[in-house]
Amino acid sequence: MSVNEQIPDYDLETMLVVTAPAQLRALADPLRGTLLELLLERAATVTELARAVDRPKSTVAYHVNLLVDAGLLKVVRTRRVRAIEERYYGRVARTLYVGALTRAEDKQVVASMNGLAQAAAESVPAHAADDVRCMLLHARIPIEEVRDFWAEVMELARRFAQIPRSGDQVYGFVTGLYPTDAPTLPDPEPDPEPGAVSAPLRYPSDRVEDVQRQER
Repeated sequence: MSVNEQIPDYDLETMLVVTAPAQLRALADPLRGTLLELLLERAATVTELARAVDRPKSTVAYHVNLLVDAGLLKVVRTRRVRAIEERYYGRVARTLYVGALTRAEDKQVVASMNGLAQAAAESVPAHAADDVRCMLLHARIPIEEVRDFWAEVMELARRFAQIPRSGDQVYGFVTGLYPTDAPTLPDPEPDPEPGAVSAPLRYPSDRVEDVQRQER
């Protein structure tokens, strides 16, 4: 990336904490999610967005207006083309973070927004073509380490979003950190006290010899 190149090409906040019901409902729609993601590349008009998603301009305009009303998009600049003023839309923040929720209906809306499930579905063709770069690891770590590690992952995601756009293929990047029931090793036994005598190891052959001694 050149020093003067900014992605996207407009100013926006680093993060917006989303908790309002209208915002959550806006994020839950797949098309609106796609529009938000496209605007991480650069500001765009409704016409450009409609061409990108291959949907009618009226449909895209409806969803853009809904995102604006929800406070997730804004007009970042305008341009007059003949007698028409074109509006270029951008995100209000680079990262949209779902905050703590209290209403059951809001939690239900967020539960339907499973990025890992969407990524699994999107990656099926790439998996069939042996073109998936994937890694799954499990580790037993304290919650403090979880927070620190996730902050590093978010920084990596921001780097991915800011890579200059070029080439012919769009790549997906998914990341997740979640509790599981995966097995884990028990804590190691403490070392014996200095001077303590360890009991000798007994193998099956020892037991045979014990029986033979008893029979004598």
